[in-house]
Amino acid sequence: MPNNSNKSDDNEPIALSAYQQLAQPYFEKSDTKAHNAYYERPATMSLLPDVAGRQVLDLACGPGWYGEQLLKLGAVVTCCDITPNMLEITRNRLGGRAKVVEADLDKRLPFDDESFDVAIAPLVADYLKDVEFTFSEVSRVLKPGGVFVFSAGHPFFDFRYTKSENYFATEYFVWTWWGFGEPVDVPGFRRPLSEYTEGLFKAGFVMERLIEPKPTEKFKELEPEDYEKLTHFPGFMCIRANKIK
Repeated sequence: MPNNSNKSDDNEPIALSAYQQLAQPYFEKSDTKAHNAYYERPATMSLLPDVAGRQVLDLACGPGWYGEQLLKLGAVVTCCDITPNMLEITRNRLGGRAKVVEADLDKRLPFDDESFDVAIAPLVADYLKDVEFTFSEVSRVLKPGGVFVFSAGHPFFDFRYTKSENYFATEYFVWTWWGFGEPVDVPGFRRPLSEYTEGLFKAGFVMERLIEPKPTEKFKELEPEDYEKLTHFPGFMCIRANKIK
């Protein structure tokens, strides 16, 4: 359950400690965990353009699942994350087939201007302190015409389940995650859809497509109760945007 709070530590990424703790169990379970493997990922992957031979940046790469899929599709992959344990897992998983570097998405990215054709950022926008700043950094490192694909918690879902009184506010909150062994408190930000769309616009993107995914039949086999909920109520959203300036 979420615990609303107004406090966050400005000195480090808000979810760093949580993901340090989660890294190994997340790696072990997320490849087949229903909400990841059979809900968010099929929708996010469907938004990718042809990446064969193209420079692709995997932002907040976590345990390297997307990096591995991008390599299979023929991309030249650079993965980045702020969590040391996740970086170690990704390096071991990809075995030198991709660049893996440390990067804080709340700060200037350690990449040259116009270095990438595609950027992907799955389920990280909820942890960004300043969406507009991070989107502008993604725009900076993308080539003209580059594609940005990202997913996030659906604003309506977050608004309802945090019991917020103001949809248009950006609010810090903490979820307790129970699906990866010991319970872990994971902080994040709840924000309105317009904060994402305005952030994209100001960063020089035009939004091409927004998907509100529904769970797959495989999800139904594993989590029938959540399947029924998510076929009637959105949990995630997945967006594809193009850099136009």
